[in-house]
Amino acid sequence: MQQTTELRAALCRRIDALLGRQEKLHTAIAGLTLIRRVRPTAPSCITYEPSLALIAQGRKEVILGDQTLIYDQSRYLLTSVDLPILSRIRAASAAKPFIALALRLDIPTVREILSRSQFPVSHSPPLRPAMATAETTPEILDACYRLVGLLSQPREIPVLADLFQREIIYRVLQGPAGARLRAIATLDDPCHRMARVIHWIRTHYAEPLRVQDLAGLAGMGVSTFHHHFRGLTAMSPLQFQKQFRLQIARALLLTHHMDAASAAFAVGYESASQFSREYRRFFGQSPIRDVRSLRAAAANATVLLPEPGD
Repeated sequence: MQQTTELRAALCRRIDALLGRQEKLHTAIAGLTLIRRVRPTAPSCITYEPSLALIAQGRKEVILGDQTLIYDQSRYLLTSVDLPILSRIRAASAAKPFIALALRLDIPTVREILSRSQFPVSHSPPLRPAMATAETTPEILDACYRLVGLLSQPREIPVLADLFQREIIYRVLQGPAGARLRAIATLDDPCHRMARVIHWIRTHYAEPLRVQDLAGLAGMGVSTFHHHFRGLTAMSPLQFQKQFRLQIARALLLTHHMDAASAAFAVGYESASQFSREYRRFFGQSPIRDVRSLRAAAANATVLLPEPGD
Protein backbone atom coordinates (compact mmCIF):
# COMPACT_ATOMS: atom_id res chain seq x y z
CA MET A 1 0.00 0.00 0.00
CA GLN A 2 2.79 2.42 0.92
CA GLN A 3 4.66 1.57 -2.29
CA THR A 4 1.53 2.32 -4.35
CA THR A 5 0.98 5.63 -2.57
CA GLU A 6 4.60 6.70 -3.05
CA LEU A 7 4.64 5.72 -6.73
CA ARG A 8 1.37 7.56 -7.37
CA ALA A 9 2.65 10.70 -5.67
CA ALA A 10 5.91 10.56 -7.63
CA LEU A 11 4.03 10.12 -10.93
CA CYS A 12 1.74 13.02 -10.03
CA ARG A 13 4.72 15.32 -9.34
CA ARG A 14 6.45 14.27 -12.54
CA ILE A 15 3.40 14.92 -14.76
CA ASP A 16 2.63 18.19 -12.98
CA ALA A 17 6.19 19.45 -13.50
CA LEU A 18 6.11 18.60 -17.21
CA LEU A 19 2.76 20.30 -17.77
CA GLY A 20 3.34 23.52 -15.84
CA ARG A 21 0.23 25.62 -16.55
CA GLN A 22 -0.80 23.61 -19.61
CA GLU A 23 -4.03 21.61 -19.49
CA LYS A 24 -3.00 19.03 -22.04
CA LEU A 25 0.28 17.97 -23.63
CA HIS A 26 0.62 15.63 -26.60
CA THR A 27 4.12 14.43 -25.85
CA ALA A 28 7.13 13.39 -27.90
CA ILE A 29 6.26 9.78 -27.06
CA ALA A 30 3.78 8.56 -29.66
CA GLY A 31 0.33 8.04 -28.15
CA LEU A 32 1.15 9.52 -24.72
CA THR A 33 -0.89 12.52 -23.55
CA LEU A 34 -0.64 14.28 -20.19
CA ILE A 35 -3.64 16.09 -18.65
CA ARG A 36 -4.01 18.63 -15.84
CA ARG A 37 -7.22 20.41 -14.79
CA VAL A 38 -7.82 22.69 -11.81
CA ARG A 39 -11.62 22.47 -11.78
CA PRO A 40 -14.31 19.91 -12.60
CA THR A 41 -15.46 19.93 -16.22
CA ALA A 42 -18.85 19.88 -17.88
CA PRO A 43 -19.84 16.66 -19.67
CA SER A 44 -17.98 16.32 -22.97
CA CYS A 45 -18.94 14.00 -25.83
CA ILE A 46 -15.83 12.46 -27.36
CA THR A 47 -14.60 9.20 -28.86
CA TYR A 48 -12.12 7.12 -26.89
CA GLU A 49 -9.76 4.97 -28.93
CA PRO A 50 -8.05 1.82 -27.58
CA SER A 51 -6.16 3.27 -24.64
CA LEU A 52 -5.18 3.21 -21.00
CA ALA A 53 -6.28 6.22 -18.92
CA LEU A 54 -4.50 6.43 -15.58
CA ILE A 55 -5.24 9.08 -12.95
CA ALA A 56 -2.47 10.15 -10.58
CA GLN A 57 -4.80 12.54 -8.72
CA GLY A 58 -8.52 13.30 -8.99
CA ARG A 59 -11.62 11.49 -10.21
CA LYS A 60 -13.38 11.13 -13.56
CA GLU A 61 -16.68 9.76 -14.88
CA VAL A 62 -17.45 8.25 -18.27
CA ILE A 63 -20.83 7.18 -19.62
CA LEU A 64 -21.02 4.49 -22.29
CA GLY A 65 -24.55 3.89 -23.52
CA ASP A 66 -26.58 3.34 -20.34
CA GLN A 67 -23.53 2.43 -18.23
CA THR A 68 -21.56 4.80 -15.96
CA LEU A 69 -17.97 4.16 -14.91
CA ILE A 70 -16.18 6.21 -12.25
CA TYR A 71 -12.44 5.86 -11.84
CA ASP A 72 -9.77 7.62 -9.79
CA GLN A 73 -6.18 7.21 -8.64
CA SER A 74 -6.95 3.70 -7.40
CA ARG A 75 -8.38 2.38 -10.70
CA TYR A 76 -7.42 2.90 -14.35
CA LEU A 77 -9.75 2.91 -17.34
CA LEU A 78 -9.12 0.50 -20.21
CA THR A 79 -10.80 1.09 -23.58
CA SER A 80 -10.38 -1.74 -26.09
CA VAL A 81 -12.14 -0.38 -29.21
CA ASP A 82 -13.19 3.06 -30.49
CA LEU A 83 -16.19 4.12 -28.39
CA PRO A 84 -18.25 7.34 -28.34
CA ILE A 85 -18.69 8.32 -24.70
CA LEU A 86 -19.72 11.13 -22.38
CA SER A 87 -16.86 12.19 -20.11
CA ARG A 88 -16.41 14.60 -17.21
CA ILE A 89 -13.82 15.32 -14.52
CA ARG A 90 -15.54 15.10 -11.14
CA ALA A 91 -12.72 15.99 -8.68
CA ALA A 92 -10.19 18.78 -9.37
CA SER A 93 -9.14 22.05 -7.71
CA ALA A 94 -6.32 24.58 -7.81
CA ALA A 95 -4.96 23.11 -4.58
CA LYS A 96 -5.35 19.53 -5.76
CA PRO A 97 -5.46 19.42 -9.58
CA PHE A 98 -6.69 16.53 -11.65
CA ILE A 99 -3.50 14.89 -12.98
CA ALA A 100 -3.64 12.02 -15.47
CA LEU A 101 -2.12 10.38 -18.51
CA ALA A 102 -3.64 8.65 -21.50
CA LEU A 103 -1.70 6.08 -23.51
CA ARG A 104 -2.98 4.90 -26.88
CA LEU A 105 -2.71 1.12 -27.25
CA ASP A 106 -1.44 -0.32 -30.51
CA ILE A 107 -3.52 -3.44 -31.23
CA PRO A 108 -0.86 -5.11 -33.46
CA THR A 109 1.56 -4.75 -30.53
CA VAL A 110 -1.05 -6.29 -28.21
CA ARG A 111 -1.41 -9.16 -30.67
CA GLU A 112 2.36 -9.67 -30.86
CA ILE A 113 2.69 -9.76 -27.06
CA LEU A 114 -0.14 -12.29 -26.87
CA SER A 115 1.70 -14.53 -29.32
CA ARG A 116 4.75 -14.60 -27.04
CA SER A 117 3.13 -14.96 -23.62
CA GLN A 118 0.75 -17.19 -21.72
CA PHE A 119 -2.23 -15.52 -20.06
CA PRO A 120 -4.91 -16.95 -17.77
CA VAL A 121 -8.15 -18.12 -19.36
CA SER A 122 -10.78 -15.43 -18.94
CA HIS A 123 -13.79 -16.20 -16.76
CA SER A 124 -15.35 -12.76 -17.29
CA PRO A 125 -18.87 -12.46 -18.71
CA PRO A 126 -18.73 -13.11 -22.49
CA LEU A 127 -20.49 -9.84 -23.37
CA ARG A 128 -18.67 -7.48 -21.05
CA PRO A 129 -18.36 -4.00 -22.65
CA ALA A 130 -15.10 -2.95 -24.26
CA MET A 131 -14.54 -0.34 -21.54
CA ALA A 132 -13.72 -1.31 -17.98
CA THR A 133 -11.83 -0.20 -14.87
CA ALA A 134 -9.29 -2.21 -12.93
CA GLU A 135 -7.02 -1.75 -9.95
CA THR A 136 -3.96 0.43 -10.56
CA THR A 137 -1.15 -1.85 -9.40
CA PRO A 138 2.36 -0.79 -8.31
CA GLU A 139 3.73 -2.52 -11.42
CA ILE A 140 1.61 -0.41 -13.77
CA LEU A 141 2.38 2.77 -11.84
CA ASP A 142 6.10 2.06 -11.95
CA ALA A 143 6.07 1.41 -15.70
CA CYS A 144 4.08 4.62 -16.32
CA TYR A 145 6.46 6.58 -14.09
CA ARG A 146 9.45 5.38 -16.09
CA LEU A 147 7.69 6.08 -19.41
CA VAL A 148 6.83 9.66 -18.41
CA GLY A 149 10.39 10.11 -17.12
CA LEU A 150 11.72 9.64 -20.65
CA LEU A 151 10.25 13.04 -21.57
CA SER A 152 13.06 14.59 -19.54
CA GLN A 153 15.61 12.39 -21.36
CA PRO A 154 14.56 12.76 -25.03
CA ARG A 155 17.61 10.92 -26.34
CA GLU A 156 16.39 7.77 -24.61
CA ILE A 157 12.88 7.88 -26.10
CA PRO A 158 13.74 6.03 -29.37
CA VAL A 159 15.37 3.21 -27.40
CA LEU A 160 13.23 2.80 -24.29
CA ALA A 161 9.74 4.18 -24.98
CA ASP A 162 8.60 1.14 -26.92
CA LEU A 163 9.92 -1.20 -24.21
CA PHE A 164 8.08 0.64 -21.43
CA GLN A 165 4.86 0.79 -23.46
CA ARG A 166 5.09 -2.95 -24.12
CA GLU A 167 5.53 -3.54 -20.40
CA ILE A 168 2.41 -1.48 -19.65
CA ILE A 169 0.40 -3.46 -22.21
CA TYR A 170 1.69 -6.71 -20.73
CA ARG A 171 0.65 -5.64 -17.21
CA VAL A 172 -2.82 -4.63 -18.45
CA LEU A 173 -3.27 -7.94 -20.29
CA GLN A 174 -2.48 -9.79 -17.08
CA GLY A 175 -5.19 -7.95 -15.15
CA PRO A 176 -8.95 -8.61 -15.01
CA ALA A 177 -9.77 -5.84 -17.50
CA GLY A 178 -7.34 -7.33 -20.01
CA ALA A 179 -9.64 -10.20 -21.00
CA ARG A 180 -11.67 -8.05 -23.38
CA LEU A 181 -8.51 -6.55 -24.90
CA ARG A 182 -7.11 -10.05 -25.43
CA ALA A 183 -10.30 -11.12 -27.20
CA ILE A 184 -10.34 -8.07 -29.49
CA ALA A 185 -6.72 -8.64 -30.48
CA THR A 186 -7.34 -12.33 -31.24
CA LEU A 187 -8.01 -12.90 -34.92
CA ASP A 188 -11.46 -14.35 -35.71
CA ASP A 189 -12.68 -13.95 -32.14
CA PRO A 190 -16.22 -12.45 -32.20
CA CYS A 191 -14.84 -9.39 -30.40
CA HIS A 192 -12.18 -8.95 -33.07
CA ARG A 193 -14.87 -9.12 -35.75
CA MET A 194 -16.91 -6.49 -33.88
CA ALA A 195 -13.83 -4.26 -33.76
CA ARG A 196 -13.57 -4.61 -37.55
CA VAL A 197 -17.20 -3.51 -37.89
CA ILE A 198 -16.64 -0.55 -35.57
CA HIS A 199 -13.69 0.55 -37.69
CA TRP A 200 -15.89 0.36 -40.79
CA ILE A 201 -18.59 2.51 -39.19
CA ARG A 202 -16.02 5.11 -38.13
CA THR A 203 -14.41 5.34 -41.56
CA HIS A 204 -17.75 5.29 -43.45
CA TYR A 205 -19.78 7.38 -40.99
CA ALA A 206 -21.42 9.46 -43.74
CA GLU A 207 -22.73 6.41 -45.59
CA PRO A 208 -26.12 4.75 -45.02
CA LEU A 209 -25.90 1.93 -42.50
CA ARG A 210 -27.48 -1.44 -43.25
CA VAL A 211 -27.32 -3.84 -40.34
CA GLN A 212 -27.47 -6.82 -42.71
CA ASP A 213 -24.25 -5.63 -44.38
CA LEU A 214 -22.52 -5.14 -41.03
CA ALA A 215 -23.57 -8.61 -39.92
CA GLY A 216 -22.13 -9.97 -43.16
CA LEU A 217 -18.85 -8.14 -42.51
CA ALA A 218 -18.74 -9.80 -39.09
CA GLY A 219 -19.64 -13.19 -40.56
CA MET A 220 -22.70 -13.50 -38.32
CA GLY A 221 -26.45 -13.65 -38.55
CA VAL A 222 -28.26 -10.39 -37.83
CA SER A 223 -29.56 -11.46 -34.40
CA THR A 224 -26.16 -12.76 -33.26
CA PHE A 225 -24.47 -9.64 -34.59
CA HIS A 226 -26.84 -7.34 -32.67
CA HIS A 227 -26.20 -9.38 -29.51
CA HIS A 228 -22.40 -9.11 -29.77
CA PHE A 229 -22.34 -5.47 -30.90
CA ARG A 230 -24.52 -4.27 -28.03
CA GLY A 231 -22.55 -6.39 -25.57
CA LEU A 232 -19.30 -4.73 -26.68
CA THR A 233 -20.47 -1.12 -27.08
CA ALA A 234 -23.56 -0.88 -24.81
CA MET A 235 -25.54 0.50 -27.77
CA SER A 236 -27.01 -0.56 -31.10
CA PRO A 237 -25.13 -0.04 -34.40
CA LEU A 238 -27.52 2.78 -35.32
CA GLN A 239 -27.01 4.50 -31.95
CA PHE A 240 -23.25 4.11 -32.33
CA GLN A 241 -23.28 5.67 -35.82
CA LYS A 242 -25.55 8.50 -34.67
CA GLN A 243 -23.33 9.43 -31.73
CA PHE A 244 -20.22 9.35 -33.88
CA ARG A 245 -21.86 11.43 -36.63
CA LEU A 246 -22.97 14.05 -34.12
CA GLN A 247 -19.50 14.28 -32.60
CA ILE A 248 -17.93 14.75 -36.05
CA ALA A 249 -20.56 17.37 -36.93
CA ARG A 250 -19.86 19.26 -33.71
CA ALA A 251 -16.15 19.35 -34.51
CA LEU A 252 -16.90 20.62 -38.03
CA LEU A 253 -19.09 23.39 -36.63
CA LEU A 254 -16.37 24.44 -34.21
CA THR A 255 -13.18 24.11 -36.20
CA HIS A 256 -14.37 24.54 -39.81
CA HIS A 257 -17.01 27.19 -39.03
CA MET A 258 -19.66 25.31 -41.01
CA ASP A 259 -23.33 26.15 -40.71
CA ALA A 260 -25.61 23.46 -39.26
CA ALA A 261 -27.05 22.32 -42.59
CA SER A 262 -23.60 21.91 -44.18
CA ALA A 263 -22.32 19.95 -41.18
CA ALA A 264 -25.44 17.76 -41.25
CA PHE A 265 -24.97 16.82 -44.90
CA ALA A 266 -21.21 16.34 -44.44
CA VAL A 267 -21.78 13.59 -41.86
CA GLY A 268 -24.53 11.84 -43.79
CA TYR A 269 -27.81 13.37 -42.65
CA GLU A 270 -30.40 13.86 -45.40
CA SER A 271 -32.51 16.27 -43.33
CA ALA A 272 -31.09 19.35 -41.61
CA SER A 273 -34.13 19.55 -39.32
CA GLN A 274 -33.65 15.95 -38.17
CA PHE A 275 -29.98 16.70 -37.53
CA SER A 276 -30.87 19.74 -35.41
CA ARG A 277 -33.39 17.73 -33.37
CA GLU A 278 -30.95 14.94 -32.69
CA TYR A 279 -28.12 17.38 -31.98
CA ARG A 280 -30.25 19.18 -29.38
CA ARG A 281 -31.28 15.87 -27.81
CA PHE A 282 -27.65 14.69 -27.59
CA PHE A 283 -25.80 17.90 -26.64
CA GLY A 284 -28.63 19.69 -24.84
CA GLN A 285 -28.68 22.76 -27.09
CA SER A 286 -29.24 23.65 -30.73
CA PRO A 287 -26.09 23.59 -32.92
CA ILE A 288 -25.84 27.39 -32.95
CA ARG A 289 -26.27 27.79 -29.18
CA ASP A 290 -23.92 24.90 -28.44
CA VAL A 291 -21.13 26.32 -30.60
CA ARG A 292 -21.58 29.78 -29.07
CA SER A 293 -21.33 28.29 -25.58
CA LEU A 294 -18.18 26.33 -26.41
CA ARG A 295 -16.49 29.34 -28.01
CA ALA A 296 -17.41 31.52 -25.04
CA ALA A 297 -15.89 28.94 -22.71
CA ALA A 298 -12.77 28.82 -24.89
CA ALA A 299 -12.46 32.61 -24.68
CA ASN A 300 -12.57 32.54 -20.87
CA ALA A 301 -10.30 29.55 -20.28
CA THR A 302 -7.82 27.27 -21.95
CA VAL A 303 -10.21 24.92 -23.75
CA LEU A 304 -9.06 22.57 -26.51
CA LEU A 305 -11.72 22.43 -29.21
CA PRO A 306 -12.13 19.02 -30.85
CA GLU A 307 -10.76 18.17 -34.24
CA PRO A 308 -12.88 16.19 -36.70
CA GLY A 309 -12.41 12.50 -35.91
CA ASP A 310 -11.21 12.95 -32.31
